[in-house]
Amino acid sequence: MSAMEKIPSPPTGQIVSQWSGIAKEQAVQRMFTAIAQSYDLNNSLLSFGLHHRWKRLAIKAIPPMETGHALDIGAGTADLAMLLHERMNNQGSVAAMDLNGAMLKEGLRKLTKLGLTPQISCFQGNAEQLTFQDNVFDAVTAGFCIRNVGDIPKVFCEIFRVLKPGGRFVCLEFSRPLSKGLRALYDWYSFHLLPWIGTKVAQDHTDVYRYLPASIRAFPDQQRLAELLSHAGFQHVQYRNLTGGIVAIHIAVK
Repeated sequence: MSAMEKIPSPPTGQIVSQWSGIAKEQAVQRMFTAIAQSYDLNNSLLSFGLHHRWKRLAIKAIPPMETGHALDIGAGTADLAMLLHERMNNQGSVAAMDLNGAMLKEGLRKLTKLGLTPQISCFQGNAEQLTFQDNVFDAVTAGFCIRNVGDIPKVFCEIFRVLKPGGRFVCLEFSRPLSKGLRALYDWYSFHLLPWIGTKVAQDHTDVYRYLPASIRAFPDQQRLAELLSHAGFQHVQYRNLTGGIVAIHIAVK
């Protein structure tokens, strides 16, 4: 599939956290298509700009490489893919993959403006069925993506398969705040303020900003996600909490 192919319209009118499998996948794609053009602006507003720091810290977990091949899953508007490219000393190649064509279009626009399309390629694909041979990537990243997939263990197994032995997977994702007070404050922000701000800025009425906090609450916590990575075959699995556990970076080696 090319990055510009049309994605089928999914069911509407329900919160995605109540779904699983294909229904969830389709609904997530419809919602992200609706906010693609305002996604970067909303990310900065809703995270108070912290998402830039989180992404840079995540990429620092990838060892510097002069050459090689890297894959960014759920690349969206290509922020992590561009940081990956920098980590490779602006050499090698980066594949920026996302299931959502509208998000990739925004990413491709940024890459074209910066003259990075020869080094970073955008393509549409499903994380549960990676169209790559075994043992081809030196590094794989996923930023705020894994909680949106239908089958997390299957995705981790696919990532493990395409990584070279010794290759590293870095997952940046929302997680469970460490203290009860922070969890209470974060829940209030997520379920009340975030949907209001998101809807006003994006002019979106597809429930995406109610889906996001629900998906975070349903996502495995730090330890459980580490266990899923170990079950997929990864070794040396570790994680680092950021901003009191609101976000966590998981690092796993094949």
